[in-house]
Amino acid sequence: MLEEKILNDYKEAMKAKDSLRSSALSFLRAQMMNAAIDKKKKDLDDVEAIAVIKKQIKQRQDSIEQFTKGNRMDLVEKEARELQILKSYLPPELGEEEIKKIIDEAVAQLGASGMKDMGKVMKEANAKIAGQADGKLVSDLVKQRLSA
Repeated sequence: MLEEKILNDYKEAMKAKDSLRSSALSFLRAQMMNAAIDKKKKDLDDVEAIAVIKKQIKQRQDSIEQFTKGNRMDLVEKEARELQILKSYLPPELGEEEIKKIIDEAVAQLGASGMKDMGKVMKEANAKIAGQADGKLVSDLVKQRLSA
């Protein structure tokens, strides 16, 4: 399970005195615990854990953008290293062709004919993609496919 892997990696980082990695993983674990409490569960499943990781990645990307505007390169570098640590826990991203194939299958399965069916196609495609692609990319490809 992903949550266990993060816990074990956190322990290893603490033993190795890798302060950046241990602090990033400690914060991630805290966010996962908060998400589990919100869902009234003891542990998160992998899909829920990936959602928490993606949220953290988005926050790091936003921080990098803000620190770059503020000309704080020391903080940009720290956030970028934390971003790489977080990204290492995501499943490999699907390629654009694979996403298009999943979208085509969803369109055929649902008999979708236009933009009015976008919500149904997105729901079906996202169920199969399960966090292995950027939501905006999937949305853009679905729009492209349905408007063709």
